[in-house]
Amino acid sequence: MRVGILGSGDVGQALGTGFATLGYDVKIGSREPKSDKLEAWRSRAGGLASTGTFAEAAAHGEMAVLATAWSGAREALDLAPLANLAGKVVIDVTNPLAPGPTGPGLALGHTDSGGEQVQRWLPDSRVVKAFNTVGNAHMFRPEFPGGPPDMFICGNDDPAKKVVGQICEDFGWSVIDIGGIEGARVLEPLCILWVIYAIRNGSRDHAFRLLRK
Repeated sequence: MRVGILGSGDVGQALGTGFATLGYDVKIGSREPKSDKLEAWRSRAGGLASTGTFAEAAAHGEMAVLATAWSGAREALDLAPLANLAGKVVIDVTNPLAPGPTGPGLALGHTDSGGEQVQRWLPDSRVVKAFNTVGNAHMFRPEFPGGPPDMFICGNDDPAKKVVGQICEDFGWSVIDIGGIEGARVLEPLCILWVIYAIRNGSRDHAFRLLRK
């Protein structure tokens, strides 16, 4: 499968490397597709990895990943443009982070979420929220003493969630589907919990797992 990733930061590169390692034909889209950092990533990721503009990445992918900062998410989708994403599964990795007096908070919450906003921006795409509750260092093949952590996903399209769930499993995660895209209202605050723990403990080596009895 061909995958187009919108966003060339650490998250986009980490996911792109994971996809390329698993044999996907992956293209990262950026405003500066020939930058030194992306050329270095392409060399590390191997022969199935390439770079291009947002539009080239969106057109390339049979599936897309939105991995920008929240402040640049809408612009990246406009540059895609939306027609290149119509009918496709779009994995929304973003979190609507906003600075607060005591640390990061959410620009949307309670009655709305970033995931729901992305789905409204992409009415003809099948948006699935995933990979937003862990740091980029552990997105692919996470290794923890307690076993594989859980990846919580949500979205309105069950076949799309099945595709994304299989990708998460291939990346080394156990998957928990929490329902429709409105589930992003609870998954995005989970990112804040991840960040708070990282700040207080000076470490990014943690992930979430649901314990069952």
